[in-house]
Amino acid sequence: MGSTRLYSKGRVLGHKRGKRNTHPNTTLLQIEGVGSKEDAQFYLGKRVAYVYRAKTERQGSKVRVIWGRVTRSHGNSGVVKAKFRHNMPPHAFGASVRVMLYPSNI
Repeated sequence: MGSTRLYSKGRVLGHKRGKRNTHPNTTLLQIEGVGSKEDAQFYLGKRVAYVYRAKTERQGSKVRVIWGRVTRSHGNSGVVKAKFRHNMPPHAFGASVRVMLYPSNI
């Protein structure tokens, strides 16, 4: 039996921003297979994990995670806004995130 992913893949687009100001406390994400505002509704409230590798070991592992949560949709093309416990660092722009399928609201 193959392993089944318990998360959807997403991509970090950048911080929420206006023409001149960026708002680093909110991050924009594009979730794979989500193309409309209606599709995005399913993911509201879901947990998001940005998993990355660091140079130094902490607690026996070089892998680290920044956790966040999908808060609302953004625009009409399925992009969502998310808030992370720590603001996303700019080197994470374009990186993959895991959008967990919990907490379930079905």
